[in-house]
Amino acid sequence: MAATSSTATRSTRRPAPKATLRPLRADVVAPVIDPEHRRALIAQVAYYRSERRGFEPGRETEDWLSAEAEVDTALTLGVVKSGN
Repeated sequence: MAATSSTATRSTRRPAPKATLRPLRADVVAPVIDPEHRRALIAQVAYYRSERRGFEPGRETEDWLSAEAEVDTALTLGVVKSGN
């Protein structure tokens, strides 16, 4: 019987490194904001989006969701004051 080489049956790929959880950086965490202040910011941005397209009806939800994403991004990046 022929002896089998141990390298022939072993994988030559290295195992994937284990994922490590890193703590969130303080400068990338959204500040705590009063929900009513956040809603007012979103409403203002949604209004201006609607105004830019001539207040065309039927896109209110799209305006609101886009404004919400824009405000949340701005808050996360520290562009808008949280008011707290």
